[in-house]
Amino acid sequence: MKAPLKSASGSSKQKPASTPYALAKERYAALGVDTEKALEGLAAIPVSLHCWQGDDVGGFESAGRALSGGIAVTGNYPGKARTPEELRTDLEKAFSLIPGRHRLNLHASYGEFGGKKVDRDSIEPAHFANWISWAKAHGLGLDFNPTFFSHPKAEDGFTLSHSNRGIRKFWIEHGKRSREIGAAMGRALGSPSVTNVWVPDGFKDTPADRVSPRKRLADSLDEIFETKLRGTVDAVEPKLFGIGSESYVVGSAEFYLGYAVSRQKLLCLDAGHFHPTEGIADKISSVLQFVPELLLHVSRGVRWDSDHVVVLNDDLYAIAREVVAGGFLKRVRLGLDYFDASINRVAAWVIGTRALQRALLAALLEPTKALQDAEVAGDFTSRLALQEELKALPCGDVWEEFCQRQEVPVGMQWIAEVRAYEESTLSLRG
Repeated sequence: MKAPLKSASGSSKQKPASTPYALAKERYAALGVDTEKALEGLAAIPVSLHCWQGDDVGGFESAGRALSGGIAVTGNYPGKARTPEELRTDLEKAFSLIPGRHRLNLHASYGEFGGKKVDRDSIEPAHFANWISWAKAHGLGLDFNPTFFSHPKAEDGFTLSHSNRGIRKFWIEHGKRSREIGAAMGRALGSPSVTNVWVPDGFKDTPADRVSPRKRLADSLDEIFETKLRGTVDAVEPKLFGIGSESYVVGSAEFYLGYAVSRQKLLCLDAGHFHPTEGIADKISSVLQFVPELLLHVSRGVRWDSDHVVVLNDDLYAIAREVVAGGFLKRVRLGLDYFDASINRVAAWVIGTRALQRALLAALLEPTKALQDAEVAGDFTSRLALQEELKALPCGDVWEEFCQRQEVPVGMQWIAEVRAYEESTLSLRG
């Protein structure tokens, strides 16, 4: 992995006025935008990479565990991680190609159990000690998720809202222990961990009772969150539908919005968890009127919650713009959530993270005050003209400057490193 970060501006020598960055700096300065401030701001924004991209959401509880609970991964590209050590090695390669200092988001199923059978109601911080040591060595923060899917006690589609009290109790204990693990990570690393709860509970076909499961889910969550813990913050995540829960999802958007507001928890907005034509950008300023913080799971759904690799499209620009222009950088935590097994998995991390960072940079390079002043003055003509002009400004030259200063490959140079790593490491996994 690359060395600890320098400041965004402190590591570069004086550039000749004719360099692409110098020219871009002048173009933006004419609009009142300080590119140096934008570079400094981007360097301070961490993104939480998701461990499950590296091994197709397999985890390390047992070999050959089948996915269930609305989770589906397509593709069979060679070289997926088979052990915690392989996954950490792959992550190190990805982090070395991504500018900035970031975080890792772990699922409970990625603990290291020493070959012993440890059920999910018995997991402990000790099962993640290697992850904590590794994160500390590389200057990374950790986030955490209980794993409420791919388990015999979730095979009928219900966990925290199950009608059987014994099964609910099992999953409540899992949630409690997951929070304790997240808190231990946060305390050990000096950076609070976000512990995010998502459950797959729902019916494939039209339910006869929509009320009772939601009451049970609310009660279960209250029990999980009953004890205040230092080192972690709690988030809850809604979803529109899942495979096997097409007609009814207990933890809907309305349910979790009400829960997060009433309990003052973080609300997780996943870009793929709403209607196919519904974006999450407009929700950011609305929800932050009523909850302390947001967790964003940045993903890319194609026709449904298909978790494609994040790319630099209009939806991503809109998300980044709302976070930055709204002044929400200190109240929004950014993470990725997708899993593509049809391409090189390390490349998938790099492509998605760099895309999100480029969108954030574009937002940081926006003359927001000028746009807002025109809007307040009722000058919608100037507002629209400036919004269009920004689309052709040389943001890419500023991005390349950022990569150079952060000592990571510029442009497509990183793909050569991924190919070399694939040949030397990934291809040997069979």
